[in-house]
Amino acid sequence: MNQHGLKNPNANLSYIGVEDYNQAFWNLSPETLRQKTLELNEGRLTDNGTLCIRTGKFTGRSPMDRFIVKDSITNNHVDWGEINQAFDADKFDQIHQKMIQYFKDKDLYVKDAYACSDSSYQLNVRLIAEKPWSAKFVHNMFLRPTEDEIKSFDPEWSIMCAPGFKANPDEDGTRQDNFAIINFTKKLILIGGTGYTGEIKKGIFSVLNFVLPQNEGVFPMHCSANVGKQNDTAIFFGLSGTGKTTLSADPNRNLIGDDEHGWSKDGVFNFEGGCYAKTINLTEEKEPDIFRAIKPGALLENIGFIDGTNTPDFEFDGITQNTRVSYPIYHIENAQPESKAGIPKNIFFLTCDAFGVLPPISKLNKAQAMYYFLSGYTAKIAGTEEGIVEPQATFSACFGAPFLPLHPTKYANMLGEKMAESNANVWLINTGWTGGSYGIGERISLKYTRAMITAVLNGDFDELLFTKLEPFNLCVPMSCPNVPREVLNPRNTWADAVAYDNKAEYVAELFHKNFLKYADKASQEIKEASPLNEVTA
Repeated sequence: MNQHGLKNPNANLSYIGVEDYNQAFWNLSPETLRQKTLELNEGRLTDNGTLCIRTGKFTGRSPMDRFIVKDSITNNHVDWGEINQAFDADKFDQIHQKMIQYFKDKDLYVKDAYACSDSSYQLNVRLIAEKPWSAKFVHNMFLRPTEDEIKSFDPEWSIMCAPGFKANPDEDGTRQDNFAIINFTKKLILIGGTGYTGEIKKGIFSVLNFVLPQNEGVFPMHCSANVGKQNDTAIFFGLSGTGKTTLSADPNRNLIGDDEHGWSKDGVFNFEGGCYAKTINLTEEKEPDIFRAIKPGALLENIGFIDGTNTPDFEFDGITQNTRVSYPIYHIENAQPESKAGIPKNIFFLTCDAFGVLPPISKLNKAQAMYYFLSGYTAKIAGTEEGIVEPQATFSACFGAPFLPLHPTKYANMLGEKMAESNANVWLINTGWTGGSYGIGERISLKYTRAMITAVLNGDFDELLFTKLEPFNLCVPMSCPNVPREVLNPRNTWADAVAYDNKAEYVAELFHKNFLKYADKASQEIKEASPLNEVTA
């Protein structure tokens, strides 16, 4: 490999208009990309040799600055609105030309990779970036071609990433000077004005969420997944803070992936080749797999250091609460070979209910599963964001609304179809509060939550009795190995049963109000699964 890296002998960048630049470094090794970052004084090594960078002004995604070009491909299919904001094709071309001019005097870092571990759905992706650490992120997070595959690599999608390039909102049609714009006709994503690496991976996730359901019949999922020794696959949906990464990390099961998957007729496959984990307050005791994965090859973002050392201070939040690490999935000891497994047997919806009214575990029928999937509920607690002084309900359709180009009911219906085909069981798991709302009750013990999930995976609930919990009409098991019986019914954990009833009615009404936005496109079956309604189990 020469100093400019390995590439297809016929490869160039003229197909996206990039022909004039200082020099291009193709598919450099992660070690070389780390060295390039250090030479540019844009990184720092921890005491174990892990590269740490700072992403600049943006330390998280900017959902209000994410757009999709409206054209003949997207016009009648995308669910246009606040999440999927329409962008003019001519304005896209204008920004594209400006980025080409911006690259003229730059060194470029090109990284070829692919998404989807199932070769039937493989999507070849090429990143063209001004920062070597952007290319290192792609190496960590996407699937990595072999040297022979690179020599014949043909990208289907390309990403131009320039944190230093800023749009002119008055001229370019953006909201402000940063942007992430997806063009399905040109199969090109433009990212500018932000160094946050997560924009790269979520751009491709959005592409797959559009393409796979329509063209391949694959159900795309924002979830983690693992598999047991009997090839019993389990998937875990959940918003930030609900325990998705923690609960899918199981020493007795292999990790398929921690964030993005597809469900095909053959089973579950990872979209990615790595993990992108939060590191705030990380300890080896709480998250041993993540902690041990932070070693040379990993990429830390926006962390702090213990004074006078190169030792990470994972409690530091002076830059952001959203401190992150990306690492290739082979940094996890029990990663599933080939990152795929069979048809799911169990599906877990994780919610952190800070109101303390949902049971720690309940079994959902098909209609309820689609309803709670559409709802995507969790709750923020006081102190997590400025201005929040009491629990606040949060709903994100399909546990990933910011990345769904199609109407959420499309994905909910696909879930229902997959459930019918597979006979998979769906479980709602509350990792939040019991005995009262936040500030009165207490957080459900992680030990109990793990015991309940283990009981599901072992089939311990197959012969047990269930009871119905009002007003949610949820089926709650009456017993569970290694969990006190009184914990299973939240009403029994409150000192004041009437107070529980009042709070439960309040939360049920929040579900109703949120669901109104989907009611016109939801089936009658899903509507009848709403809390307070009669549901046939």
